[in-house]
Order: sequence, then C-alpha cells, then structure tokens
Amino acid sequence: MKYPKDFGYMSIIETITDVDNTFLSRRELTCNFTGLGGKLKKMEAVEMITKKFKLESKVVIPMGLKNHIGKPLITGTFYVYDDEGLAKRQINPTIFSRLERTKTKLAEAEKVTEEAVTEEKPAKDAEEKPAKDAEVKAEEKPAKDAEVKAEEKPAEEPKKEKAE
Repeated sequence: MKYPKDFGYMSIIETITDVDNTFLSRRELTCNFTGLGGKLKKMEAVEMITKKFKLESKVVIPMGLKNHIGKPLITGTFYVYDDEGLAKRQINPTIFSRLERTKTKLAEAEKVTEEAVTEEKPAKDAEEKPAKDAEVKAEEKPAKDAEVKAEEKPAEEPKKEKAE
C-alpha cells in the first residue's frame, strides 16, 4: 500500500463494532478508516483488517465500504468466517465473483510487472554492449566522413546579401 506518509497504517483503523454472531457462526466488524477517503480499495482494506486483528487463517469478506461526504473517512463492514464453505452458503455469490475477479486482476498485474522487470535486466545488458560498440564505431566514422567530404567539396563562398 502506497500512502504519502509512513505513519503506520494500522493506527488509522478505528473499531466501531465487533460482534460475534454465534447464530451465523461469523464475526462482524465495522471499522472507520480515517484519512483514506477515496483512496482505499476493498482488497487493501481486507489486508489492513487481517493484519490489525490477526486474522491470517480466517476468511475476511468486505461487505461494504461507505465514503462520508465532506470527510476523508470510510466506514467498512467486514464478515469474518472460519470456513470458506460456510461463507459461500450464507453470502450472495455475486460478492464472491467480484472478489475473485479483483484477485485475478491483481495476480495478472503482478505477473506483468515481474515479466517487465525480468525482461529489462537482460535487455539492459544487451543494450549496453552494442551501445558501447556503436559509440566506438560512431566516433571513428565521423572523422573519416569529414575528411572525405572536405576533399570532395571546395570551400563555400560566403553568401551575398541582396541590396534593395
């Protein structure tokens, strides 16, 4: 996550409610994210929540992020399940399809950046060697070409200005 200041992003999460819903076997979290209005994405919010509440082994589903008008504040509702199968039975399938779509886009973006980095390294090495050879050849050629051109062309006469 890229934020202008490195002030520890976990300190900007304020817990509003933390309810254990035993009937549905889930934990319902409602949190405020201060200072991130318009900048926070669902997957980033999920990462922040999993780190703050230490939920690495559990399934965190972002149910909604609400921006507050005129304030840099986002209120998020998250459901935390122990089992992904239970979550899929209780939650609308479109939410899971959207999350999967975002995860695949992020994975593709990471692959593209990794490929670009790996391609740049060999390309830089290959460019450096021919570039050095080209510099040496370029330095030799202009000197020879200048000598040939000087021999072929007579000295140019200065241009006369028209008198009107």
